[in-house]
Amino acid sequence: MDNSPSQDDQGQVPVPMTKPELKPEPRPHTTPVAEAELRASDADRERVADLLRDAYAEGRLTMEEHSERIEAAYNAKTFGELAPLTRDLPAHRPISMEKPPLADVRPPLPPARQESPSMVAIFGGASRKGRWRVGSHLRAVAVFGGVEIDLTDAVFESPEVVIEVAAVFGGVDIKVPENVSLHGGGVGIFGGFDVKEQTAADPYAPVVRVKGAAVFGGCEAKPRRGKKLREWVRKQLDQ
Repeated sequence: MDNSPSQDDQGQVPVPMTKPELKPEPRPHTTPVAEAELRASDADRERVADLLRDAYAEGRLTMEEHSERIEAAYNAKTFGELAPLTRDLPAHRPISMEKPPLADVRPPLPPARQESPSMVAIFGGASRKGRWRVGSHLRAVAVFGGVEIDLTDAVFESPEVVIEVAAVFGGVDIKVPENVSLHGGGVGIFGGFDVKEQTAADPYAPVVRVKGAAVFGGCEAKPRRGKKLREWVRKQLDQ
């Protein structure tokens, strides 16, 4: 028997077919992100801002240093940009990339109430306090009555709040947190209009402006010591 390879009609020996070798696909090369390059959250920026406010209150930072670092904190995008802002403050723990222990996590606050932008007290009283949402404008009218406005636990939805007061044979009492700016004044006709003005150390803290008139009545606006505002819409910085 002839075992030699057969030839086709043209005298050529056919070449046996072989399957091509399959090469494994290269795996994508991933490099872990360095801790300093991790993106910072709003809570991280706010935590650094709180430390800077405390350092300024203790005299560790000048007003210029505090303003520069606060602006840098709110502009920071990574942990590496936040860390140097508190590194030279011996009384405070530097910013850490680690999550705080569960024991330090505060329980979530209840949702703030939505309230009307107007308060009216005629031969009676009206009071607003606790966690409520305050917008850019609030109107208070007291006629033979009294209006109490407490902003110390309110949630500010605007960087500036204008309170317009009209007191006729009545009174309006306004309290604000100690870390917001308070400005304004009004007209007192056979009455008094007293606004204890102050400027917050944080240049991006909310501003409360009080204006209006008191006729045979009174209006008093002042900061409440020991109460600090922690929830507000910060003024957006130019990138």
